[in-house]
Amino acid sequence: MLTAVLILAILALVFGLLLGYAAIRFKVEGDPVADKIDAILPQTQCGQCGFAGCRPYAEAIAKGEADINQCPPGGEAVILSLADLLGKDPKPLNAEHGEAKDIKTVVVIDEQQCIGCTLCIQACPVDAIIGAAKLMHTVIKAECTGCNLCIPPCPVDCIHIVPVGTTLQSWKWPSPEKTVAATEAVTP
Repeated sequence: MLTAVLILAILALVFGLLLGYAAIRFKVEGDPVADKIDAILPQTQCGQCGFAGCRPYAEAIAKGEADINQCPPGGEAVILSLADLLGKDPKPLNAEHGEAKDIKTVVVIDEQQCIGCTLCIQACPVDAIIGAAKLMHTVIKAECTGCNLCIPPCPVDCIHIVPVGTTLQSWKWPSPEKTVAATEAVTP
């Protein structure tokens, strides 16, 4: 009897050491599902989804605390990618969080009207607006994500939305569904 107890104690100790080593050696940092979701999101950090940025939104989706249709900058493409990744049915964009844009936009500050209040600088989640207090501000178009969060705080309405021009880098082949729908609409 003592031999059996001793053998079981030794086996338990060996398996415990193996499991402890495996836990340290094969430890997974973070949530791999949240990492995949975060890679799909547009990284605008605009907060329109109701979270402080794309990473917190990705973590909430991974935990099941948020839905996949809350990202206006990502629009339908992000919703479809998230649905495919998570094995869920795609949904239309939740209008409560904003509307998807067919054309990418940025904001432009009318420098003649700008009073230098810095409210737009404070509202910009990606630091695309530069300037100083009581001096005019301007937008770095390459950094602007088009979230339009800088427009409401502006007291003189000098910030305007403009579409981003199509370049060789931003041009995309039109979707076959949209092309067929447009052709059918024109053809009697």
